[in-house]
Amino acid sequence: MALLNKKDSKLILDPLADNNPITIQVLGICSALAITAELKASVVMALSVLFVLSAGNVVISLLRNIIPSKIRIIVQLVVVAALVIIVDQVLKAFAYELSKTLSVFVGLIITNCIIMGRFEAFALGNGPKKAFLDGIGNALGYGVILVIVGFFRELLGSGTLFGFKVLGDPVTKTGLYSIGYENNGFMIIPPAALIVVGIIIWVQRSRNRALIEEA
Repeated sequence: MALLNKKDSKLILDPLADNNPITIQVLGICSALAITAELKASVVMALSVLFVLSAGNVVISLLRNIIPSKIRIIVQLVVVAALVIIVDQVLKAFAYELSKTLSVFVGLIITNCIIMGRFEAFALGNGPKKAFLDGIGNALGYGVILVIVGFFRELLGSGTLFGFKVLGDPVTKTGLYSIGYENNGFMIIPPAALIVVGIIIWVQRSRNRALIEEA
């Protein structure tokens, strides 16, 4: 962060913690629930949003003074749709099986509240540099949560990480106890993601009491 001033650094660091798009703004929850059963899918989705949001923010920022206000949402949708098509085609070319796993959720990046929200709230009112940093920060904040949720869901639900076996199946029994790890099938269904996200929110607020809303 030495090359960035304090304000620029804040654009990247704030969404990683005190202004996280998922745990604080409660945006992008659908993909956090749907595709985090595997860590690999979580990482790829995080990288996809990183590309779409950072590049999209720059494009919208560059066009901000020439976009008629009446059609700005249409222009934003066209920009994000074009970037999502690029991501989808790259995945199909280089990671076809993973693209089938992510399926419709890559396309739904187009309507991701985080992306449209940053276009409206930031890119339309700031220069390309700040818009790019804001896109990077919010995408990283989103991606960090996806990776954490994906890590615990795959590890505890399947006993694997990136498809490689980490926790062994029970192989021997001693009395009433099994030696090894019994996969928890509950962790691979969407409600488990909501529980993990809830735990992250609880930890975050316990560390920073200012985030707790007064009743």
